[in-house]
Amino acid sequence: MAQDNANRKRSWAEPYKIKMVEQVRMTTVEEREKLIRDTGFNTFLLRSRDVYIDLLTDSGTSAMSDRQWAGMMLGDEAYAGSENFYNLEEAVQNYYGYKYLVPTHQGRAAEHIISQLMIKEGDIIPGNMYFTTTKLHQELAGGTFVDVIIDEAHDSDNEHPFKGNIDLDKLKQVIDQYGRDRIPYISIATTVNMAGGQPISLDNLKQVRELTRKHDIPIIHDMTRVAENAYMIKKHEPGQEKRDVRDIVKEICNLTDGATMSAKKDALVNIGGFLAVNDQELFDKARNMVVIYEGLHTYGGMAGRDMEALAIGIRESVDEDHIRARVGQVEYLGKKILGAGIPIVKPVGTHGVFLNARRILPHLSQDELPAQALAAAIYVDSGVRAMERGIVSAGRDPQTGDQIYPKLELVRLTIPRRVYTQAHMDVVAESIEEVWLNRENIRGLKFVYEPEYLRFFQSRFDLI
Repeated sequence: MAQDNANRKRSWAEPYKIKMVEQVRMTTVEEREKLIRDTGFNTFLLRSRDVYIDLLTDSGTSAMSDRQWAGMMLGDEAYAGSENFYNLEEAVQNYYGYKYLVPTHQGRAAEHIISQLMIKEGDIIPGNMYFTTTKLHQELAGGTFVDVIIDEAHDSDNEHPFKGNIDLDKLKQVIDQYGRDRIPYISIATTVNMAGGQPISLDNLKQVRELTRKHDIPIIHDMTRVAENAYMIKKHEPGQEKRDVRDIVKEICNLTDGATMSAKKDALVNIGGFLAVNDQELFDKARNMVVIYEGLHTYGGMAGRDMEALAIGIRESVDEDHIRARVGQVEYLGKKILGAGIPIVKPVGTHGVFLNARRILPHLSQDELPAQALAAAIYVDSGVRAMERGIVSAGRDPQTGDQIYPKLELVRLTIPRRVYTQAHMDVVAESIEEVWLNRENIRGLKFVYEPEYLRFFQSRFDLI
């Protein structure tokens, strides 16, 4: 009997208790139908007061801890030499291992600085699948991104545990074709957002590091979700299961030469980011450049109190109980949706569940924007806000202006950290199932307004 009890599956709960709540309101279906029309069927244009469960993004939407809020009271708002900068610098060095820190107001500012400093006209930047802002900054600096991720990453049904891995043969071909002088760095993301929050393995990163050393090519690390990636390494990579997430995080960083960080994800703050590098000459240039675009090199667009919250958040991000529950909540939602027979990106990633809009809405061509239409339909059904990750996000070819047709046409249900309970996930899953059962009624969309850059944020659409 004791053995039977030991084998029985037990429920688990979030490793935190609630001290403060924010009231949310429910709208009616009729209200939501009008709201989505008025905002051009773009969930980014909805007001947050009209959203019940907000899964638009995990960027800056996490709940800070009591210790982070307490740290906010210790903000040193001196223009130069803020004490909080030195606390943040120490945290970056201790937990990530990078030598030099340049704070920025958020991650895309760090992407801008590193792109302007390292990329020249005609350069090629290989990486494990593009991310929207990263790719745009590389293009604005004169470079061209080349995808060298493994083929499995473009197949939503493939259950490879590390779909963020780089295909070494693809990378070698790029190096042979263009030569070291036209490749300023390799762009590595942990995890890979556009593939569905898929991790890169430690073994693959070591092989990439070995190859780049032979050619003297730096690796720049998009470390936005590095702790989540480290947890997946611990969970799925042979030989890593007994290691602490903190140690794996540091090893990942030690295999790279620098990093851009949107601290609004892994590091549990509502604003902030940084550029971290090991090369002093590059650091001196970046520190000079941040003064032009962000602020003095000891605050870089962040308030002192936010730097203190970030320093604390870095420490909390690698806590074993936290990261297990964070990824576990995403897995919980993914399993519920899969259990209803609804196609998603497999395996379930670390920061969200990605619905396969092409398979959910096979009656819509990609030009009819199925992921955008699906995100709008989910909002109308329940007030749950998701976002498109497909042809709209992919944008246009900067040379020809033609549409880019990605293989993955997805809707992302992104889970903020420490914000929602399992009951919220149940509500989301039930809404997705309802939309799935009535999918034939979803109509395609067309553009009625399209901005030049990062069009998914501000475009407007109408029913075809």
